[in-house]
Amino acid sequence: MATIFSFSTSAYLVRCCSSSMRENHDQLKQQLNSSIKLNGTSRSPIIQVDSLSQTAEAAGISAAPNGSRQNIPTKKQLVDRHRQGLIVEGGVRYRQTVVIRSYEVGPDKTTTLESILNLLQETALNHVWMSGLLSDGFGATHGMMRNNLIWVVSRMQVLVDCYPIWGEVIEIDTWVGASGKNGMRRDWLIRSQATGRIFARATSTWVMMNRTTRRLSKLPDEVRNELSPWFIEKQAIMEDTHEKIVKLDKEAKYMISDLKPKRSDLDMNHHVNNVKYVKWMLETVPDQILESHQLSGITLEYRRECISSDMVQSLCDLEEDEEILHDVEKRDYNSNMFNLATEIINGGGLLGCFEQRPLRFTHLLQAKGDKKDEEIVRGRTVWKRKLPSMPFSTQ
Repeated sequence: MATIFSFSTSAYLVRCCSSSMRENHDQLKQQLNSSIKLNGTSRSPIIQVDSLSQTAEAAGISAAPNGSRQNIPTKKQLVDRHRQGLIVEGGVRYRQTVVIRSYEVGPDKTTTLESILNLLQETALNHVWMSGLLSDGFGATHGMMRNNLIWVVSRMQVLVDCYPIWGEVIEIDTWVGASGKNGMRRDWLIRSQATGRIFARATSTWVMMNRTTRRLSKLPDEVRNELSPWFIEKQAIMEDTHEKIVKLDKEAKYMISDLKPKRSDLDMNHHVNNVKYVKWMLETVPDQILESHQLSGITLEYRRECISSDMVQSLCDLEEDEEILHDVEKRDYNSNMFNLATEIINGGGLLGCFEQRPLRFTHLLQAKGDKKDEEIVRGRTVWKRKLPSMPFSTQ
């Protein structure tokens, strides 16, 4: 059934003069405090709006003298109804409910990797928002701002078992932990709200950079004291050792040159956002792979920031077959034996079985220089053959 709100259009007008703004506010307060029609029945509103200042105080929000459109909390919040987020697990882990929107999916109605990365970034920032530690920087705490520091990601890994579909409701959990003496680890878990199925896992390592000198910095005690109460000894992806990503050279099979960052590619720290790196990397993957396979994993190792004046080159190459076969034999022996038997029964034989193995590509983004090229990020992507698509239900 439809929900009808008896609001007049005058409640949404913003006037320039202070007397008109006060008049508008009084009208809005009166309308919000009046009856709300739900399915034709008048009901009293849940919350009475007395004044803007009382509303801010109730939410633990500090408004700037001239008014703040952000309303950044100054103390820890447990629930954020606007972002559908809440703090769980002893008050340190953040969970947000998200509905997959139409612009976050591709032609097959499944979420794109870029959309997933954007959701990871957004939930991480919302976690800091609700902690009460957020200053006016891009995820920076009050202590970081006083020390002129910003966050930069040094490594990130995402493993995708299944991509959410358009309209699906998912839950994203994120939390932080210590990473060595001067770093912080942030992990994520994406699952179906309806079934609890794990769609994706992600982990990342973050370090601090001086905003002015653009050099890496140690973790000041002031910032460590802010962050440490939020640390959890839990990992979304268990890794004993990091598998080395080799550096590609000009002999790479696939290459795109003269990639120029646009102004829209820059984030609030004035460097290219890491999601843009992934887009540049995936542009070098052959079309036949994109059509027949689905990205199931990506690992990124960041070397330097990319700024608006850089001219970027994207390199990509398929890893050697013998390395792929060795990896498959090492990790998926039993699965391959089952696939082999199935393929033989279906007439596909040994070749049909090998076509099911994951494909791995090595990537490199580098900034072109007059004397030498500088690495921006190394990467590895893992691709699995797409499963037959299921009919899209409209029920």
